[in-house]
Amino acid sequence: MAGPDSAREQLKLEQQDYGEKPIEVRNTDHYQAEYVQSFVEKWDELIDWDARAESEGRFFINELRKRGKQRILDVATGTGFHSIQLMKAGFDVTSVDGSAVMLAKAFENAKNRGFLLKTVHADWRWLNRHTAGKFDAIICLGNSFTHLFRERDRRRALAEFYAALKHDGVLILDQRNYDMILDQGFSTKHVFYYCGEQVQARPEHVDEGLARFKYSFPDGAEYHLNMYPLRKNYTRNLLMQVGFYDVTTYGDFHEDFKVEDPDFYVHVADKTFRGDDEDEAGRARIV
Repeated sequence: MAGPDSAREQLKLEQQDYGEKPIEVRNTDHYQAEYVQSFVEKWDELIDWDARAESEGRFFINELRKRGKQRILDVATGTGFHSIQLMKAGFDVTSVDGSAVMLAKAFENAKNRGFLLKTVHADWRWLNRHTAGKFDAIICLGNSFTHLFRERDRRRALAEFYAALKHDGVLILDQRNYDMILDQGFSTKHVFYYCGEQVQARPEHVDEGLARFKYSFPDGAEYHLNMYPLRKNYTRNLLMQVGFYDVTTYGDFHEDFKVEDPDFYVHVADKTFRGDDEDEAGRARIV
């Protein structure tokens, strides 16, 4: 099932449609039809910007600043949280999303906070057709990379990210801890990322090829997202295979992984080698 391929068509969608067999919808393009207007309008209830800012602290700002990065491409803008946080901190940010509905909401959120967002509506697989110049860093956050179901789509998107970066650029990409969900079952206190107190985000179906999440809101509204359950080491290996040299993985923003079974992993992938210690493969490390 292919999603709408134009911004105008996306903006017209009123409700999600997974057909008669929702768990069989495993198509990269379908994400465009998942973020309907009514869902996007509730998205910030799920995020809770203040709580998310407190839980993340200055992690992303510090990672970018210690590398001397200034020109940032946010390829999974969503409703604009990270783009606006980085703009507040003085970064030059360009905001990309494949959902026209999300981009419109992000622009509105930025305007309400006194910022003018530079937005680009683009599919990651053809990112460089729509962006100009090279960037110091790319961020791909909010578990967004899991919208890509096919291996070739993931490789193509990462190759586009790699090409959009300067020679010493960095990609910061996050994902849910799908290893824990697949191997042990779902358990989270929503300490990070999804911080809305009255909103629930739980998997309805999980197998090696699909994680179907249900989002329930206080007014009884319910929405779903079908995502591919990326395993941590698979993602790390894919980053290296595409060409990133130094890949460091954090658990819920903690370097020492003191938080047991983190909800999220954050991969920081440098195009050039930065670490003093290499693992047996000579390319990547976990801290």
